[in-house]
Amino acid sequence: MTTARERSDAAGSRALIALVVAVFGYALMQTAVVPALKLLEVRLHATPTASAWILTAFLLSSAVLTPVLGRLGDQLGRRKVTLAVLVVYAIGMAAAAAAQNLGQLIAARVVQGAALALVPLSMAILREALPPERLPFAMGLVSGAVGADGGAGLIAGGLLADHLSWRYLFVLGTAIALVSLLLAARWVPAGTYVAASGTDVPGAVLLGGGLVAVLLALAKGPAWGWSSGRTLGLLALGLALFVALVAVERTRSDALLDVGELRDRPMLMTHAAAFLFGAGSYFFYLALPLYAQMPKAAGAGFGSTITVAGLLMLPGMLAVVPASMAVGRIARALGPRWPLAGGWTLFAAGSVLFVLAHDRMWQHAVFYTIVGCGTGLVIGSLPKLIADIVPLARTGTANGFNNIARTVGSAVGTALAAAVIASAGTGPPPDSTFTDLFWLATAAAALGIAVACFAARGGPAATAGPVTPVAEPVVGR
Repeated sequence: MTTARERSDAAGSRALIALVVAVFGYALMQTAVVPALKLLEVRLHATPTASAWILTAFLLSSAVLTPVLGRLGDQLGRRKVTLAVLVVYAIGMAAAAAAQNLGQLIAARVVQGAALALVPLSMAILREALPPERLPFAMGLVSGAVGADGGAGLIAGGLLADHLSWRYLFVLGTAIALVSLLLAARWVPAGTYVAASGTDVPGAVLLGGGLVAVLLALAKGPAWGWSSGRTLGLLALGLALFVALVAVERTRSDALLDVGELRDRPMLMTHAAAFLFGAGSYFFYLALPLYAQMPKAAGAGFGSTITVAGLLMLPGMLAVVPASMAVGRIARALGPRWPLAGGWTLFAAGSVLFVLAHDRMWQHAVFYTIVGCGTGLVIGSLPKLIADIVPLARTGTANGFNNIARTVGSAVGTALAAAVIASAGTGPPPDSTFTDLFWLATAAAALGIAVACFAARGGPAATAGPVTPVAEPVVGR
């Protein structure tokens, strides 16, 4: 006869499986469309500038909706919001599969952007559903799924783009979303904690507007010119909206943005680490597939197909998950900041190796595996550090902001990489261009090592309390 503890552990394991599958579907489809962009341009009769909105629309939607949905999960119940997000995501995927023109596809991608909220919602659900001793492993597994599947999406997208119609990308996404919805409906618990505060509409509007302005400037800056009036105007507008956001949030008891969290050094450094990771990882996402597909006659590259280019990154992607799951053991043995610092050290080591040599396929496979191990430790550390800092009632919101920091970092990394590649002029970029990109990844990792020293509060057994008390008492549902 099973005990109550065994039944609780089994229920927690089922919830973990459901959440990993849900996050898997989001992370896979986040990047699967990248290898198919050229194909989409041809099939939908679009210009490169117009087709870029397939990625930009998803990025903007994700950044705006994630903190709002994370907050709604804290207020209305994480299970309820998770199921709603999965329904919306499945609809967006099905709409993309049936799209008849570029406008319809971009609109579907805007709807799909809501799925990024699954990551902070999952972290909040796990913190409530699992005992403390299982939480680091579970958070590491979910984080590892985000990191590994984002890269795996490049492989899946390449295979489907090479051999089938682009519509199968979104058919696959629809199927995974429906399976995730079924599993979440059956296995994700309702939870017992909700925040008793109201909805911060002014904060959501200011935050969303500021993010749209900044991310749009970063996404279109390479095409418009960094000194153009449109780019500078959007950056100035975004900065003004963020200043207004801080001013408004200081006066509200139900603030979407807890200004006290941003004044807390460990929390601020955790968000900085997420930003740096977003930038550093995208240098590799753009550089490695491009290098592998360049013709050998260009003086750099392997002349590979999209599929082979993705397969060269596969060992590194597979290394992300076990590294993420090791975060809890490392933190217990050495202290809470060491998984993050160790992850950035491995990331830096792999980047330096790429700087020194990258003209052989085995080098790409081996060196990116080292980067993958560092990636797993970094992204597995972030939700654990946040769980050590914030109260339970703000877990979804805080993780949502951490994902925003990573999204903005990804936009910055993409813009920098595009500027480096464009500086090479027309035609295939020379080998020195890729060396510069690997140096940028090294610089991001070096900053990450410095940030990691301030991203936690104590030694091996440290468990930080919440930064600020919950504005209103946490109540049972």
